[in-house]
Amino acid sequence: MIASPKIRGFFNLLRLFVVVAGVFASSSSVSAAGSDMPLTFDARERLSRPDLSTVLRVRILTSVDFPPFNFADQTGRLSGFNIDLAREICTELQIAAKCQIQALPFADLEKTLEGGAGEAVMAGIAVTPELRKRFAFSRPYLSVPARFAVNNAAKINGNTATALAGRTVGVVAGTAHEVMLKAFFPKATATPFDTFEAMLDALKTGKVDAVFADGLRLPFWIAGEASAKCCALFDGSYLSEKFLGEGLSVMMRKGDPVLNAAFDQALNALSRNGRLQDIYLRYFPNGLY
Repeated sequence: MIASPKIRGFFNLLRLFVVVAGVFASSSSVSAAGSDMPLTFDARERLSRPDLSTVLRVRILTSVDFPPFNFADQTGRLSGFNIDLAREICTELQIAAKCQIQALPFADLEKTLEGGAGEAVMAGIAVTPELRKRFAFSRPYLSVPARFAVNNAAKINGNTATALAGRTVGVVAGTAHEVMLKAFFPKATATPFDTFEAMLDALKTGKVDAVFADGLRLPFWIAGEASAKCCALFDGSYLSEKFLGEGLSVMMRKGDPVLNAAFDQALNALSRNGRLQDIYLRYFPNGLY
């Protein structure tokens, strides 16, 4: 799972969304149109909707600890980007009456799906070669960027990553971000840390000038109380399937090609008609990119 900070209470979460929106709005030199999603489907492609008349139910499994993708609102109702998208998929496939969205502990999602107690998982699971041996995946519907953040006290001469040449840039050791930083920005001085938290603490205390990390997680720390307004996002987002993977996808059991094709058809249609972009802007009004 792409990790996220634990946020207690809907109103705290709402306040955080507002602050994060401001962080994105003030971030300089965004490398893509801020409010536009990178296209994951060819706009000219048309996929046929499979016949789902014999499908009795589609149980979509998720978790509640990954805001703004999956969380429970103040009434206990499941909400978030993935939840809204799941509902739109069911509507697009004309099976809304057969769809059930169920929240489970994240650690139970794989075994529950494998055991036949669900048909799909939408919970921010990263696609890996190991998981592909056990499960099928839809085409990705959201790419996951990497981002820089800098300490406000650091005197950076410039507003793009080239200005970090010779600067200490923290990364979590052994991660794709460490490899990507060294490959894309070899003039920066990569400084590895054992954990994400240790890296952020080093940024906050000025032990490193910048960090390079998960573009979903980093903005929440920047906007939250833990950062004490020490730091800011820097430059734009960076995407790389080679280093960061395929992005967010729907995970399903193997051996059900009809349902797999149905999810791809629905995502393709939602991408073409703008509904996927609408949901994205609902939760990221100033964009991730």
